[in-house]
Amino acid sequence: MYDLKKGITETFINEGFVQSYISHGDTDIPIPKLISHLKDHLDAVDFVFNVVKQNRSLTVSFIKELHSLVTQHQECAEGRDQFGNKTKISLIRGRFKTRENNPTRDDGTVIMYCPPEQVDSEMDNLIHIYNESVQNKIHPIINATWFHHAFTTIHPFQDGNGRVARLLSSLILIKEGFFPFTVLREEAKEKYINALERADNGEPQGLVDYFIEIQKRNIEKALNIKDVSSTSLDEVTNIFSSKITSWHERRSAEKVAILNENRNKVFKYCESYLNEASASLKERLNGDVKIFVHPCGPDDTSKSHFYFGQIIKYANKHNYYFNRGMPKAWITFRIELSTEKIYQLGVTIHHYGYGEYTVAIGAFLEYLSADSEVKDTEDRINTVLPLDIKPHVISIDKDVDSKEKNIRSYLESVLTLTIAQIASEI
Repeated sequence: MYDLKKGITETFINEGFVQSYISHGDTDIPIPKLISHLKDHLDAVDFVFNVVKQNRSLTVSFIKELHSLVTQHQECAEGRDQFGNKTKISLIRGRFKTRENNPTRDDGTVIMYCPPEQVDSEMDNLIHIYNESVQNKIHPIINATWFHHAFTTIHPFQDGNGRVARLLSSLILIKEGFFPFTVLREEAKEKYINALERADNGEPQGLVDYFIEIQKRNIEKALNIKDVSSTSLDEVTNIFSSKITSWHERRSAEKVAILNENRNKVFKYCESYLNEASASLKERLNGDVKIFVHPCGPDDTSKSHFYFGQIIKYANKHNYYFNRGMPKAWITFRIELSTEKIYQLGVTIHHYGYGEYTVAIGAFLEYLSADSEVKDTEDRINTVLPLDIKPHVISIDKDVDSKEKNIRSYLESVLTLTIAQIASEI
């Protein structure tokens, strides 16, 4: 329908739809028409949230109503004449297609969607299966992913199917307390479209993974939102007072004990894996290098301040808030090739974001220079080496035993990158 520069999109999100923010070349359609399309999208999003509040059922009539909203200022759709040539046809809003809408790729491949005469029955079947999956308590992310793909294979409207599919997936997710389904511009083709096409070929896992990735990204972003901003002293004091009360409630002896226990479990999983990896590497390398694992648990306050600066740099690099006031732990995995060539991997377990129930496992790699005393102190001379791996973020408010496998997998990736980096330097 239109193209709009990312910077203008971000400005509109923050400031609202103001025509004066758009300059020549920022979009490829007339500005008033663009604003109308954007307002249509916003109306449709508001409609979805109202439906959630009212707890309305997902029906075919609702889907048609949603299509009418999102296309209310769209006059035409792309079609083909009797000779197969592309042409513009009038868009019928809120009604299913009356013509084939099978797109043709540049290489001549035709993507086949549901024929117009079968759309009504297929949409009824789609709603029926969806309602059954809700009753059977299928996970909302699986449900939203399946519904999205099934809807796109039907392609019930002449145009606007992608917009409606994303809104409907968002509705399913929001009803269950998840974030809406949002596709970033820079990953639309590589991740989103490719995952849909693989699902067309009977490989749906990639699309499920993409839906999960979006939820994870939004959850991590929400964890790092500072929910108290500068305002009057009186208002801030009131907010502070209510949050202190809530904080004391969360700090009950039972809840603190659970957090401490689970935090220590995460530390023990990391320590266990690194000890196993150390033993395996020593055996395979026939004693040609020395490897030492040095742990500092969450309860060891005498050394917990070590690597504070490295954690801050790591958190800044990966754009999240490191909660300094909560307990943290670390484990060093030192590889000594000689007395003059020493590498040290640091694995840290620290709190992620402004909450107290989420921890991150992060990693950094250092080269310890020959003229420094090799000690676990922050004043030694060191150089941080490239180790570009994102933190592994987990919740510790409930049992974490089921997360051990993922923790070990993450540490394996960290160690793989570490050994690759060292190997490239010798």
